[in-house]
Formats: sequence, structure tokens, C-alpha cells
Amino acid sequence: MTSAEYIVGRLLRSGINGFVAGCRISEREAPSFGALVRAPLGDSIQVYGLIYDIHVDDDGLVRQLATAENVDATVIEDNRLNRNVPMEMSVLAVGYRQGEAIHHLLPPRPPLSLDLIHQCSQEDLVEFTGTGRFGYFRHLLRAQDMPVSELLATHVEQAYQAHSQAGDPDWAKRATQELIVLLRDDYGTLMSVLSALSDALPELPATEGGQA
Repeated sequence: MTSAEYIVGRLLRSGINGFVAGCRISEREAPSFGALVRAPLGDSIQVYGLIYDIHVDDDGLVRQLATAENVDATVIEDNRLNRNVPMEMSVLAVGYRQGEAIHHLLPPRPPLSLDLIHQCSQEDLVEFTGTGRFGYFRHLLRAQDMPVSELLATHVEQAYQAHSQAGDPDWAKRATQELIVLLRDDYGTLMSVLSALSDALPELPATEGGQA
């Protein structure tokens, strides 16, 4: 993970709980699952979200090429470079910044269509995840129809790397302990989350209430 911040696409549609952005399929720095991104909301507010789904729609030409035999590599490359169908990224809203203050609350209103979406830098990731007591976790845990355990594990892994480089290697342990507290009455989800965390961060030491 690099510390650079770059544009990943433009907003296609949005709501209070999240938004969908599109980028060209040929982008070399395509965003990854679990990445923290931000969208502008006027001049003073930035909406933060986690990418929970990435997909590429097909079209008539792709269907033809997929079933054709001996397709030349240059034809495939040209199709990828010049297609108008974007890669779509679904983003779960997890908070916002207003001025210098970060809030782990839903934004006051959704961002607007065609606004630029940026992937957050390591510094921004550290600042957002280091504010408060993991209040944004509740947005992930109540989310429906998405791979919550894998999303949490991937996010914690990315944030752990950023915090470790910033001099706070214990961040992931605190995050895991908070998840154990939040999921103490939902044993099935807790075990699923801890199993995913164990796969993402096998070096993380055991925590009270389970293995991370």
C-alpha cells in the first residue's frame, strides 16, 4: 500500500448509506476491495467510504469475443482500452470530515453525480481510523448483502499496515478487541469475523475472547 492519494473514478449514483463510482477498466492503479475512499460534499465536507464490491459489466462485443476462437491479443487489449463500460465500485459510507473534525456518522446528504472519487492516502487512513473508538464499525456490522467478515478483515489489514508504519502497531489489537465487544451477543458473526481476521493477519497475537 502506498501513501499516495489518487483519483479512482467519478460518482455514478449515491445515497446516504453509500455510493457507486465508475472508472475506466484500463486504469493501472485500480482501487482494491476494502480501500478507504472519499467523495466531496460541497467545499467543507468529505464523505468517507469503504469499497465493498467491484464488478465489470459485459456488453455485446465482450460476449462475442468471449465465445470466439483464436482472438488476437491486440483485439482484446484494444477492447479493454477503448470500452465505454466502466468498472463499478460500490462504497459503504462510514463517516465524514467537516473542516478539521472527523465524524464516524452517516453524512448529512449524499455526494453528487460525476464528483471525483479519491482513494485515501495512508495518512488519511490513519487519521480516520485513529479517531474516536471505532464508531464506524457499526456501519459495517449492520450492513446487508455484502461480505462483512472479509470486508472487515481486509480493512483492518490495510489500516494495520498504515498504523504500523506510523508507529502504532497495536492498532489492530485494539480494533479486534472492539469487534469482540460489539459482537459478544452474535457468536456466529463473531467467529466468522475472527476467522477472516486470522487469515488476513496471522501474525496478530491472540486476543481475549478468541483468536484473531
